[in-house]
Amino acid sequence: MNLHIRTHTTTRTTPKALLLGLSLTTGLMLYGCNNTEPGGSTSATSHPASSQPTSAPARTEASQAAKLSASPQLTREYMATDALAGPVVMMESEEMGYGVVLPIQPGAGENYQTIATNPFKQVSDQPVSTFSVDVDSASYANVRRFLNHGSLPPQDAVRVEEMVNYFSYNYSAPETVETPFLVHHELAPSPWHDGRHLMKIGIKGYEVPNNTDIASNLVFLIDVSGSMRSDDKIGLLKRSLKLLVKQMDENDQIAIAVYAGAAGLVLESTPGDEKSKIIRAIDNLQAGGSTNGAAGIELAYNVAADNFIEDGINRVILATDGDFNVGLSGTDELKRYIERKRKTDISLSVLGFGTGNYNDHLMEELSNHGNGNAAYIDSLKEAHKVLVEEMNSTLLTIAKDVKIQIEFNPSQVASYRLIGYENRLLNREDFNNDKIDAGDIGAGHTVTALYELVLNDSDNPVVDPLRYQSNVSNGETSSNASSELATLKLRYKLPDEDHSNKLVFHVNKSDIQRSLAKSSVDFRFATAVAGFGQLLRNGEHLNTTHYDDILDLAKGARGQDPYGYRGEFIQLVELASALDQ
Repeated sequence: MNLHIRTHTTTRTTPKALLLGLSLTTGLMLYGCNNTEPGGSTSATSHPASSQPTSAPARTEASQAAKLSASPQLTREYMATDALAGPVVMMESEEMGYGVVLPIQPGAGENYQTIATNPFKQVSDQPVSTFSVDVDSASYANVRRFLNHGSLPPQDAVRVEEMVNYFSYNYSAPETVETPFLVHHELAPSPWHDGRHLMKIGIKGYEVPNNTDIASNLVFLIDVSGSMRSDDKIGLLKRSLKLLVKQMDENDQIAIAVYAGAAGLVLESTPGDEKSKIIRAIDNLQAGGSTNGAAGIELAYNVAADNFIEDGINRVILATDGDFNVGLSGTDELKRYIERKRKTDISLSVLGFGTGNYNDHLMEELSNHGNGNAAYIDSLKEAHKVLVEEMNSTLLTIAKDVKIQIEFNPSQVASYRLIGYENRLLNREDFNNDKIDAGDIGAGHTVTALYELVLNDSDNPVVDPLRYQSNVSNGETSSNASSELATLKLRYKLPDEDHSNKLVFHVNKSDIQRSLAKSSVDFRFATAVAGFGQLLRNGEHLNTTHYDDILDLAKGARGQDPYGYRGEFIQLVELASALDQ
Protein backbone atom coordinates (compact mmCIF):
# COMPACT_ATOMS: atom_id res chain seq x y z
CA MET A 1 0.00 0.00 0.00
CA ASN A 2 1.35 3.42 -0.96
CA LEU A 3 0.66 6.09 1.64
CA HIS A 4 0.69 9.83 1.03
CA ILE A 5 1.15 11.77 4.27
CA ARG A 6 0.46 15.48 4.47
CA THR A 7 2.14 17.09 7.46
CA HIS A 8 0.29 19.54 9.72
CA THR A 9 0.78 23.19 8.85
CA THR A 10 -1.40 24.89 11.44
CA THR A 11 1.11 25.41 14.20
CA ARG A 12 4.52 23.79 14.40
CA THR A 13 5.11 21.24 11.67
CA THR A 14 6.10 17.66 12.35
CA PRO A 15 8.85 16.48 9.99
CA LYS A 16 7.29 14.53 7.13
CA ALA A 17 9.90 11.80 7.27
CA LEU A 18 9.22 11.24 10.97
CA LEU A 19 5.47 10.97 10.43
CA LEU A 20 5.89 8.64 7.48
CA GLY A 21 8.33 6.37 9.27
CA LEU A 22 6.26 6.14 12.43
CA SER A 23 3.04 5.77 10.45
CA LEU A 24 4.44 2.78 8.58
CA THR A 25 5.63 1.31 11.88
CA THR A 26 2.44 1.81 13.86
CA GLY A 27 -0.10 1.32 11.09
CA LEU A 28 -3.62 2.61 10.81
CA MET A 29 -6.75 1.98 12.82
CA LEU A 30 -9.74 2.27 10.55
CA TYR A 31 -13.31 2.96 11.46
CA GLY A 32 -16.31 3.50 9.22
CA CYS A 33 -17.44 6.95 8.17
CA ASN A 34 -20.13 6.71 5.52
CA ASN A 35 -22.12 9.86 6.37
CA THR A 36 -20.13 12.24 4.17
CA GLU A 37 -21.62 15.56 3.22
CA PRO A 38 -22.25 16.54 -0.41
CA GLY A 39 -19.06 17.78 -1.96
CA GLY A 40 -16.90 15.45 0.12
CA SER A 41 -17.00 17.39 3.39
CA THR A 42 -15.12 14.65 5.18
CA SER A 43 -12.25 14.65 2.73
CA ALA A 44 -8.97 16.27 3.62
CA THR A 45 -9.35 18.82 0.84
CA SER A 46 -12.14 20.72 2.56
CA HIS A 47 -10.32 22.30 5.52
CA PRO A 48 -11.78 25.52 6.96
CA ALA A 49 -10.52 28.59 5.18
CA SER A 50 -7.40 30.24 6.53
CA SER A 51 -6.59 33.93 6.45
CA GLN A 52 -3.03 33.06 5.42
CA PRO A 53 -2.09 32.51 1.76
CA THR A 54 -1.72 28.84 0.86
CA SER A 55 1.89 27.83 0.29
CA ALA A 56 2.96 26.32 -3.03
CA PRO A 57 3.44 22.80 -1.59
CA ALA A 58 0.07 23.00 0.14
CA ARG A 59 -1.61 24.11 -3.10
CA THR A 60 0.03 21.19 -4.91
CA GLU A 61 -1.17 18.70 -2.30
CA ALA A 62 -4.64 20.19 -2.35
CA SER A 63 -4.72 19.89 -6.12
CA GLN A 64 -3.61 16.28 -5.99
CA ALA A 65 -6.16 15.48 -3.33
CA ALA A 66 -8.91 17.14 -5.37
CA LYS A 67 -8.03 15.01 -8.38
CA LEU A 68 -8.03 11.87 -6.26
CA SER A 69 -11.36 12.66 -4.63
CA ALA A 70 -12.90 13.36 -8.03
CA SER A 71 -11.76 10.05 -9.48
CA PRO A 72 -14.60 7.60 -10.11
CA GLN A 73 -12.25 4.79 -9.12
CA LEU A 74 -12.14 6.02 -5.52
CA THR A 75 -15.49 4.64 -4.50
CA ARG A 76 -15.22 4.28 -0.73
CA GLU A 77 -14.09 6.63 2.01
CA TYR A 78 -13.02 5.82 5.53
CA MET A 79 -11.97 7.85 8.51
CA ALA A 80 -8.67 6.56 9.80
CA THR A 81 -6.58 7.37 12.82
CA ASP A 82 -2.85 7.28 12.36
CA ALA A 83 -0.93 6.87 15.60
CA LEU A 84 0.84 10.19 15.05
CA ALA A 85 -0.79 11.89 12.11
CA GLY A 86 -4.24 11.90 13.68
CA PRO A 87 -7.66 11.61 12.04
CA VAL A 88 -7.24 11.14 8.33
CA VAL A 89 -9.41 10.43 5.33
CA MET A 90 -8.42 7.22 3.60
CA MET A 91 -9.78 6.77 0.07
CA GLU A 92 -9.50 3.22 -1.18
CA SER A 93 -9.66 2.18 -4.81
CA GLU A 94 -11.48 -1.08 -5.40
CA GLU A 95 -9.70 -1.56 -8.70
CA MET A 96 -6.18 -0.54 -7.70
CA GLY A 97 -6.24 -1.59 -4.04
CA TYR A 98 -4.29 1.32 -2.57
CA GLY A 99 -5.16 3.99 -0.06
CA VAL A 100 -4.38 7.71 0.07
CA VAL A 101 -4.06 9.02 3.62
CA LEU A 102 -4.60 12.72 4.22
CA PRO A 103 -4.54 13.90 7.87
CA ILE A 104 -7.27 16.27 9.01
CA GLN A 105 -5.37 19.20 10.43
CA PRO A 106 -6.08 19.82 14.12
CA GLY A 107 -6.15 23.53 14.79
CA ALA A 108 -6.95 24.71 11.28
CA GLY A 109 -9.85 27.13 11.61
CA GLU A 110 -10.02 26.70 15.40
CA ASN A 111 -10.47 29.68 17.70
CA TYR A 112 -8.43 30.37 20.84
CA GLN A 113 -8.22 33.39 23.10
CA THR A 114 -4.86 35.14 23.01
CA ILE A 115 -3.05 34.63 26.33
CA ALA A 116 -0.18 36.82 27.53
CA THR A 117 1.89 34.91 30.08
CA ASN A 118 1.88 36.44 33.55
CA PRO A 119 5.13 38.34 34.22
CA PHE A 120 7.06 38.65 37.45
CA LYS A 121 5.80 41.49 39.63
CA GLN A 122 7.80 43.42 42.18
CA VAL A 123 6.29 43.20 45.67
CA SER A 124 7.35 46.78 46.34
CA ASP A 125 5.10 47.91 43.47
CA GLN A 126 2.28 45.33 43.49
CA PRO A 127 2.19 43.33 46.73
CA VAL A 128 -1.30 41.88 46.12
CA SER A 129 -2.35 39.17 43.64
CA THR A 130 -6.06 38.39 43.12
CA PHE A 131 -7.71 35.79 40.88
CA SER A 132 -10.76 33.58 40.48
CA VAL A 133 -10.44 29.82 40.88
CA ASP A 134 -10.75 27.69 37.75
CA VAL A 135 -11.81 24.05 37.74
CA ASP A 136 -12.03 23.60 33.97
CA SER A 137 -9.93 20.88 32.39
CA ALA A 138 -10.70 21.36 28.69
CA SER A 139 -7.23 22.62 27.81
CA TYR A 140 -5.44 19.45 28.93
CA ALA A 141 -7.65 17.12 26.89
CA ASN A 142 -7.36 19.44 23.90
CA VAL A 143 -3.55 19.50 24.19
CA ARG A 144 -3.62 15.71 24.34
CA ARG A 145 -5.65 15.65 21.15
CA PHE A 146 -3.05 17.72 19.31
CA LEU A 147 -0.16 15.58 20.52
CA ASN A 148 -1.91 12.31 19.70
CA HIS A 149 -2.62 13.69 16.24
CA GLY A 150 1.04 14.37 15.63
CA SER A 151 1.48 18.10 16.19
CA LEU A 152 2.33 20.46 19.00
CA PRO A 153 -0.63 22.59 20.14
CA PRO A 154 -0.95 26.31 19.39
CA GLN A 155 0.42 28.24 22.36
CA ASP A 156 -2.95 29.83 23.13
CA ALA A 157 -4.56 26.39 23.34
CA VAL A 158 -2.42 25.75 26.43
CA ARG A 159 -3.86 27.09 29.68
CA VAL A 160 -1.42 25.96 32.34
CA GLU A 161 -3.87 26.12 35.24
CA GLU A 162 -6.28 23.79 33.43
CA MET A 163 -3.49 21.32 32.77
CA VAL A 164 -2.51 21.31 36.45
CA ASN A 165 -6.14 21.02 37.56
CA TYR A 166 -6.86 18.11 35.23
CA PHE A 167 -5.35 15.93 37.96
CA SER A 168 -6.62 15.25 41.45
CA TYR A 169 -4.30 15.72 44.42
CA ASN A 170 -4.32 14.14 47.84
CA TYR A 171 -5.54 17.11 49.86
CA SER A 172 -7.52 16.46 53.03
CA ALA A 173 -11.22 17.32 52.75
CA PRO A 174 -13.53 19.08 55.23
CA GLU A 175 -15.84 16.96 57.33
CA THR A 176 -18.99 19.06 56.89
CA VAL A 177 -20.49 20.99 54.00
CA GLU A 178 -20.83 24.07 56.24
CA THR A 179 -17.10 24.49 55.72
CA PRO A 180 -17.14 23.60 52.02
CA PHE A 181 -13.39 23.20 51.54
CA LEU A 182 -10.01 23.16 53.21
CA VAL A 183 -7.01 25.20 52.05
CA HIS A 184 -3.46 23.83 51.95
CA HIS A 185 -0.12 25.35 51.02
CA GLU A 186 3.37 24.00 50.39
CA LEU A 187 6.68 25.60 49.42
CA ALA A 188 9.90 24.17 48.00
CA PRO A 189 12.80 25.22 45.75
CA SER A 190 11.94 25.74 42.10
CA PRO A 191 13.45 23.22 39.63
CA TRP A 192 13.55 25.90 36.93
CA HIS A 193 15.86 28.45 38.57
CA ASP A 194 18.41 28.20 41.35
CA GLY A 195 17.58 30.55 44.21
CA ARG A 196 13.84 30.67 43.49
CA HIS A 197 10.93 28.89 45.15
CA LEU A 198 7.49 27.58 44.25
CA MET A 199 4.42 28.04 46.44
CA LYS A 200 1.53 25.66 45.82
CA ILE A 201 -1.97 26.50 47.04
CA GLY A 202 -4.41 23.60 47.16
CA ILE A 203 -8.15 23.60 47.82
CA LYS A 204 -10.18 20.47 48.45
CA GLY A 205 -13.97 20.53 48.27
CA TYR A 206 -16.33 18.69 50.59
CA GLU A 207 -16.93 15.12 49.42
CA VAL A 208 -20.56 14.11 49.31
CA PRO A 209 -21.12 10.64 50.84
CA ASN A 210 -21.71 7.89 48.28
CA ASN A 211 -25.17 7.12 49.66
CA THR A 212 -26.35 10.72 49.11
CA ASP A 213 -28.98 10.86 46.38
CA ILE A 214 -29.45 14.37 45.04
CA ALA A 215 -32.04 14.71 42.30
CA SER A 216 -30.89 16.25 39.03
CA ASN A 217 -32.71 18.05 36.25
CA LEU A 218 -30.43 17.92 33.22
CA VAL A 219 -31.13 19.31 29.78
CA PHE A 220 -28.65 18.29 27.12
CA LEU A 221 -28.45 20.76 24.29
CA ILE A 222 -26.97 18.89 21.35
CA ASP A 223 -25.45 20.55 18.31
CA VAL A 224 -26.66 18.51 15.30
CA SER A 225 -25.51 20.97 12.65
CA GLY A 226 -23.54 19.87 9.62
CA SER A 227 -20.22 20.70 11.28
CA MET A 228 -20.87 17.91 13.82
CA ARG A 229 -21.17 15.21 11.16
CA SER A 230 -18.18 13.03 11.98
CA ASP A 231 -17.46 10.16 14.32
CA ASP A 232 -15.28 12.23 16.69
CA LYS A 233 -18.18 14.67 17.09
CA ILE A 234 -21.78 13.38 16.95
CA GLY A 235 -20.62 9.75 17.10
CA LEU A 236 -18.48 10.19 20.21
CA LEU A 237 -21.10 12.48 21.75
CA LYS A 238 -23.79 9.80 21.51
CA ARG A 239 -21.56 7.17 23.06
CA SER A 240 -20.63 9.61 25.85
CA LEU A 241 -24.25 10.39 26.72
CA LYS A 242 -25.01 6.69 27.12
CA LEU A 243 -22.33 6.47 29.84
CA LEU A 244 -24.14 9.18 31.80
CA VAL A 245 -27.57 7.61 31.32
CA LYS A 246 -26.35 4.44 33.02
CA GLN A 247 -25.66 6.46 36.18
CA MET A 248 -29.13 8.00 36.44
CA ASP A 249 -32.11 6.75 38.43
CA GLU A 250 -35.79 7.54 39.01
CA ASN A 251 -34.95 10.72 40.96
CA ASP A 252 -33.24 12.26 37.96
CA GLN A 253 -34.75 13.94 34.93
CA ILE A 254 -33.10 14.24 31.52
CA ALA A 255 -34.28 16.09 28.42
CA ILE A 256 -32.57 16.43 25.05
CA ALA A 257 -32.91 19.51 22.90
CA VAL A 258 -31.17 19.91 19.57
CA TYR A 259 -30.29 22.80 17.33
CA ALA A 260 -29.22 23.17 13.74
CA GLY A 261 -31.06 25.54 11.40
CA ALA A 262 -33.79 25.55 14.05
CA ALA A 263 -34.12 24.30 17.62
CA GLY A 264 -36.31 21.41 18.74
CA LEU A 265 -36.99 19.03 21.62
CA VAL A 266 -36.31 15.39 20.78
CA LEU A 267 -36.80 14.06 24.31
CA GLU A 268 -39.07 15.69 26.84
CA SER A 269 -37.94 15.63 30.46
CA THR A 270 -37.85 11.91 31.25
CA PRO A 271 -37.14 10.00 34.49
CA GLY A 272 -33.63 8.60 34.53
CA ASP A 273 -34.79 5.02 35.03
CA GLU A 274 -36.53 5.00 31.62
CA LYS A 275 -33.22 4.19 30.03
CA SER A 276 -34.51 2.50 26.88
CA LYS A 277 -36.53 5.57 25.93
CA ILE A 278 -33.59 7.89 26.56
CA ILE A 279 -31.14 5.73 24.61
CA ARG A 280 -33.52 5.49 21.65
CA ALA A 281 -33.61 9.29 21.50
CA ILE A 282 -29.81 9.39 21.61
CA ASP A 283 -29.48 6.77 18.87
CA ASN A 284 -31.78 8.79 16.61
CA LEU A 285 -29.61 11.92 16.72
CA GLN A 286 -28.24 12.88 13.31
CA ALA A 287 -26.22 15.88 12.20
CA GLY A 288 -27.07 18.23 9.33
CA GLY A 289 -27.87 21.90 8.63
CA SER A 290 -26.60 25.27 9.80
CA THR A 291 -26.10 26.26 13.44
CA ASN A 292 -28.58 28.38 15.38
CA GLY A 293 -27.01 27.94 18.78
CA ALA A 294 -28.69 30.94 20.41
CA ALA A 295 -32.19 29.60 19.73
CA GLY A 296 -31.16 26.22 21.11
CA ILE A 297 -29.83 27.69 24.35
CA GLU A 298 -33.07 29.59 24.91
CA LEU A 299 -35.10 26.41 24.39
CA ALA A 300 -32.88 24.40 26.74
CA TYR A 301 -33.16 26.97 29.53
CA ASN A 302 -36.95 27.02 29.16
CA VAL A 303 -37.12 23.24 29.46
CA ALA A 304 -34.87 23.33 32.53
CA ALA A 305 -37.07 26.00 34.13
CA ASP A 306 -40.26 24.01 33.42
CA ASN A 307 -38.81 21.00 35.25
CA PHE A 308 -36.92 22.85 37.97
CA ILE A 309 -36.10 20.77 41.08
CA GLU A 310 -35.91 22.64 44.37
CA ASP A 311 -32.71 21.81 46.26
CA GLY A 312 -31.59 19.72 43.31
CA ILE A 313 -29.16 20.06 40.42
CA ASN A 314 -30.56 22.13 37.57
CA ARG A 315 -28.20 22.40 34.62
CA VAL A 316 -28.07 22.82 30.88
CA ILE A 317 -25.19 20.90 29.28
CA LEU A 318 -24.21 22.16 25.86
CA ALA A 319 -22.43 19.61 23.64
CA THR A 320 -20.93 21.14 20.50
CA ASP A 321 -17.82 21.94 18.50
CA GLY A 322 -18.61 25.60 19.22
CA ASP A 323 -19.16 26.47 15.57
CA PHE A 324 -21.96 29.00 16.12
CA ASN A 325 -22.61 30.74 12.82
CA VAL A 326 -26.26 31.81 12.90
CA GLY A 327 -28.17 34.15 15.24
CA LEU A 328 -26.55 35.60 18.34
CA SER A 329 -23.32 33.64 17.95
CA GLY A 330 -20.52 34.95 20.14
CA THR A 331 -22.25 38.24 20.87
CA ASP A 332 -22.52 40.04 24.19
CA GLU A 333 -26.28 39.61 24.00
CA LEU A 334 -25.93 35.82 24.20
CA LYS A 335 -23.56 36.08 27.17
CA ARG A 336 -25.88 38.48 28.98
CA TYR A 337 -28.77 36.06 28.44
CA ILE A 338 -26.76 33.24 30.03
CA GLU A 339 -25.78 35.51 32.94
CA ARG A 340 -29.44 36.32 33.58
CA LYS A 341 -30.32 32.64 33.60
CA ARG A 342 -27.64 31.73 36.11
CA LYS A 343 -29.45 33.98 38.58
CA THR A 344 -32.40 31.56 38.34
CA ASP A 345 -30.13 28.79 39.72
CA ILE A 346 -29.80 27.06 36.35
CA SER A 347 -26.14 26.57 35.40
CA LEU A 348 -24.57 25.98 32.02
CA SER A 349 -21.73 23.54 31.37
CA VAL A 350 -20.07 22.90 28.03
CA LEU A 351 -18.69 19.71 26.48
CA GLY A 352 -16.49 20.30 23.44
CA PHE A 353 -16.01 17.82 20.62
CA GLY A 354 -14.13 17.53 17.38
CA THR A 355 -11.27 18.79 15.29
CA GLY A 356 -10.88 21.47 12.66
CA ASN A 357 -13.40 24.13 13.65
CA TYR A 358 -13.37 23.81 17.44
CA ASN A 359 -14.22 27.18 19.02
CA ASP A 360 -12.41 26.91 22.34
CA HIS A 361 -12.68 30.63 23.13
CA LEU A 362 -16.47 30.74 22.86
CA MET A 363 -16.94 27.48 24.74
CA GLU A 364 -14.94 28.73 27.71
CA GLU A 365 -16.71 32.09 27.72
CA LEU A 366 -20.18 30.52 27.73
CA SER A 367 -19.37 28.16 30.61
CA ASN A 368 -17.82 31.01 32.61
CA HIS A 369 -20.88 33.20 32.15
CA GLY A 370 -23.14 30.25 33.00
CA ASN A 371 -21.48 29.35 36.33
CA GLY A 372 -20.54 25.97 34.92
CA ASN A 373 -17.44 24.24 33.72
CA ALA A 374 -15.92 23.34 30.37
CA ALA A 375 -14.49 19.99 29.31
CA TYR A 376 -13.15 18.74 26.01
CA ILE A 377 -14.07 15.17 25.08
CA ASP A 378 -11.43 13.62 22.84
CA SER A 379 -12.17 9.99 23.67
CA LEU A 380 -14.66 7.72 25.39
CA LYS A 381 -12.16 7.42 28.26
CA GLU A 382 -12.33 11.19 28.79
CA ALA A 383 -16.13 11.04 28.63
CA HIS A 384 -16.05 8.42 31.40
CA LYS A 385 -13.79 10.64 33.50
CA VAL A 386 -16.02 13.72 33.13
CA LEU A 387 -19.49 12.15 33.14
CA VAL A 388 -18.97 9.17 35.46
CA GLU A 389 -15.89 9.42 37.70
CA GLU A 390 -16.21 13.16 38.34
CA MET A 391 -19.98 13.54 38.02
CA ASN A 392 -20.46 14.92 41.54
CA SER A 393 -17.76 17.55 41.11
CA THR A 394 -19.00 18.35 37.60
CA LEU A 395 -22.63 18.91 38.59
CA LEU A 396 -22.95 19.50 42.36
CA THR A 397 -21.77 22.98 43.37
CA ILE A 398 -20.69 23.35 47.01
CA ALA A 399 -19.28 26.91 46.82
CA LYS A 400 -19.64 29.69 44.29
CA ASP A 401 -17.76 32.89 43.42
CA VAL A 402 -14.55 31.55 44.94
CA LYS A 403 -11.71 34.12 44.89
CA ILE A 404 -8.13 33.97 46.13
CA GLN A 405 -6.07 36.98 47.19
CA ILE A 406 -2.47 36.87 48.37
CA GLU A 407 -0.56 39.74 49.94
CA PHE A 408 3.21 39.22 49.84
CA ASN A 409 5.44 40.56 52.59
CA PRO A 410 8.03 42.95 51.04
CA SER A 411 10.47 42.27 53.86
CA GLN A 412 10.71 38.65 52.70
CA VAL A 413 9.59 38.45 49.06
CA ALA A 414 11.13 40.53 46.27
CA SER A 415 8.97 39.38 43.34
CA TYR A 416 6.44 36.76 42.30
CA ARG A 417 4.52 35.45 39.33
CA LEU A 418 1.27 33.51 39.18
CA ILE A 419 1.62 30.51 36.87
CA GLY A 420 -1.44 30.40 34.63
CA TYR A 421 -4.87 31.87 35.44
CA GLU A 422 -4.21 34.70 32.93
CA ASN A 423 -7.88 34.92 31.99
CA ARG A 424 -9.01 34.65 35.63
CA LEU A 425 -7.19 37.67 37.05
CA LEU A 426 -9.21 40.09 39.16
CA ASN A 427 -8.63 43.62 40.39
CA ARG A 428 -7.63 44.00 44.01
CA GLU A 429 -10.94 45.65 44.90
CA ASP A 430 -12.91 42.81 43.25
CA PHE A 431 -12.04 40.51 46.12
CA ASN A 432 -14.43 42.22 48.53
CA ASN A 433 -17.10 42.98 45.92
CA ASP A 434 -19.77 40.30 46.10
CA LYS A 435 -21.20 41.43 42.77
CA ILE A 436 -18.08 40.30 40.92
CA ASP A 437 -18.53 36.80 39.51
CA ALA A 438 -15.86 34.14 40.06
CA GLY A 439 -15.43 30.40 39.68
CA ASP A 440 -17.42 27.68 41.43
CA ILE A 441 -16.18 24.53 43.15
CA GLY A 442 -17.97 21.19 42.90
CA ALA A 443 -18.19 18.40 45.46
CA GLY A 444 -14.81 16.74 45.97
CA HIS A 445 -13.06 19.06 43.54
CA THR A 446 -9.42 19.97 44.01
CA VAL A 447 -8.09 23.32 42.83
CA THR A 448 -4.37 24.02 42.62
CA ALA A 449 -2.45 27.23 41.93
CA LEU A 450 1.31 27.78 41.77
CA TYR A 451 3.41 30.89 42.31
CA GLU A 452 7.10 31.26 41.62
CA LEU A 453 8.77 33.44 44.25
CA VAL A 454 12.05 35.30 44.44
CA LEU A 455 12.94 35.92 48.07
CA ASN A 456 14.96 38.94 49.15
CA ASP A 457 17.98 36.82 50.04
CA SER A 458 18.01 35.17 46.59
CA ASP A 459 21.17 35.30 44.49
CA ASN A 460 19.01 35.20 41.36
CA PRO A 461 16.78 38.34 41.40
CA VAL A 462 14.49 39.11 38.46
CA VAL A 463 15.39 42.81 38.46
CA ASP A 464 18.00 44.88 40.22
CA PRO A 465 16.92 46.81 43.34
CA LEU A 466 16.32 50.55 43.02
CA ARG A 467 18.96 52.84 44.49
CA TYR A 468 16.82 55.82 45.43
CA GLN A 469 13.67 54.15 46.76
CA SER A 470 12.91 52.86 50.23
CA ASN A 471 14.87 49.62 50.49
CA VAL A 472 12.14 47.43 51.95
CA SER A 473 13.82 44.34 50.55
CA ASN A 474 16.69 44.78 53.01
CA GLY A 475 14.30 44.78 55.93
CA GLU A 476 14.78 48.49 56.73
CA THR A 477 11.07 49.29 56.87
CA SER A 478 7.66 47.88 57.76
CA SER A 479 6.36 46.88 61.12
CA ASN A 480 5.30 43.61 59.48
CA ALA A 481 8.92 42.58 58.79
CA SER A 482 8.35 39.16 60.26
CA SER A 483 8.92 35.60 59.15
CA GLU A 484 5.64 35.62 57.23
CA LEU A 485 6.05 35.34 53.46
CA ALA A 486 2.42 36.07 52.64
CA THR A 487 -1.16 36.26 53.82
CA LEU A 488 -3.57 34.06 51.89
CA LYS A 489 -7.23 35.10 51.84
CA LEU A 490 -10.09 33.21 50.27
CA ARG A 491 -13.64 34.37 49.67
CA TYR A 492 -16.64 32.21 48.77
CA LYS A 493 -20.42 32.02 48.90
CA LEU A 494 -22.47 28.99 49.81
CA PRO A 495 -24.69 27.94 46.88
CA ASP A 496 -27.89 29.43 48.33
CA GLU A 497 -26.34 32.63 49.72
CA ASP A 498 -25.55 36.03 48.22
CA HIS A 499 -23.04 37.23 50.81
CA SER A 500 -19.51 35.90 50.91
CA ASN A 501 -17.45 34.39 53.70
CA LYS A 502 -13.73 35.00 54.15
CA LEU A 503 -10.94 32.68 55.29
CA VAL A 504 -7.44 33.93 56.20
CA PHE A 505 -4.20 31.93 56.42
CA HIS A 506 -0.57 32.90 56.93
CA VAL A 507 2.37 31.45 55.02
CA ASN A 508 5.68 31.41 56.92
CA LYS A 509 9.23 31.20 55.71
CA SER A 510 9.72 28.19 57.94
CA ASP A 511 7.20 26.32 55.76
CA ILE A 512 9.74 26.07 52.93
CA GLN A 513 11.13 22.59 52.31
CA ARG A 514 14.93 22.52 52.10
CA SER A 515 14.92 20.67 48.79
CA LEU A 516 12.45 19.78 46.06
CA ALA A 517 13.03 16.11 46.83
CA LYS A 518 11.67 16.68 50.35
CA SER A 519 8.36 18.05 49.01
CA SER A 520 5.27 15.91 48.59
CA VAL A 521 4.61 13.69 45.58
CA ASP A 522 1.69 15.95 44.62
CA PHE A 523 3.87 19.06 44.79
CA ARG A 524 6.44 17.56 42.45
CA PHE A 525 3.87 16.19 40.03
CA ALA A 526 1.95 19.49 39.84
CA THR A 527 5.28 21.21 39.24
CA ALA A 528 6.04 18.82 36.38
CA VAL A 529 2.65 19.48 34.77
CA ALA A 530 3.07 23.25 35.16
CA GLY A 531 6.53 23.03 33.64
CA PHE A 532 5.22 21.04 30.69
CA GLY A 533 2.43 23.54 30.06
CA GLN A 534 4.89 26.42 30.15
CA LEU A 535 7.27 24.59 27.82
CA LEU A 536 4.45 24.15 25.29
CA ARG A 537 4.00 27.93 25.55
CA ASN A 538 7.69 28.49 24.74
CA GLY A 539 8.80 28.47 28.39
CA GLU A 540 10.04 32.04 28.71
CA HIS A 541 10.43 31.60 32.49
CA LEU A 542 11.92 28.10 32.48
CA ASN A 543 15.60 28.91 31.93
CA THR A 544 17.18 25.72 30.50
CA THR A 545 14.44 23.29 31.55
CA HIS A 546 13.69 20.72 28.86
CA TYR A 547 11.38 17.75 28.36
CA ASP A 548 13.87 15.35 29.94
CA ASP A 549 13.83 17.39 33.16
CA ILE A 550 10.04 17.30 33.24
CA LEU A 551 10.03 13.56 32.57
CA ASP A 552 12.45 12.87 35.41
CA LEU A 553 10.35 14.93 37.82
CA ALA A 554 7.05 13.36 36.74
CA LYS A 555 8.33 9.79 36.79
CA GLY A 556 9.59 10.26 40.33
CA ALA A 557 6.25 11.72 41.44
CA ARG A 558 3.73 9.43 39.78
CA GLY A 559 2.54 8.16 43.15
CA GLN A 560 -0.79 6.34 43.30
CA ASP A 561 -2.32 6.40 39.85
CA PRO A 562 -5.48 4.22 39.90
CA TYR A 563 -6.85 5.47 36.58
CA GLY A 564 -3.53 5.82 34.79
CA TYR A 565 -3.80 9.56 34.16
CA ARG A 566 -0.35 10.37 35.48
CA GLY A 567 1.18 7.58 33.46
CA GLU A 568 -0.55 8.94 30.37
CA PHE A 569 0.90 12.38 31.14
CA ILE A 570 4.41 10.93 31.08
CA GLN A 571 3.67 9.41 27.67
CA LEU A 572 2.43 12.78 26.38
CA VAL A 573 5.64 14.49 27.50
CA GLU A 574 7.65 11.83 25.69
CA LEU A 575 5.53 12.34 22.57
CA ALA A 576 5.88 16.12 22.70
CA SER A 577 9.64 15.74 23.03
CA ALA A 578 9.72 13.61 19.87
CA LEU A 579 7.55 16.08 17.96
CA ASP A 580 9.46 19.18 19.06
CA GLN A 581 12.57 18.49 16.99
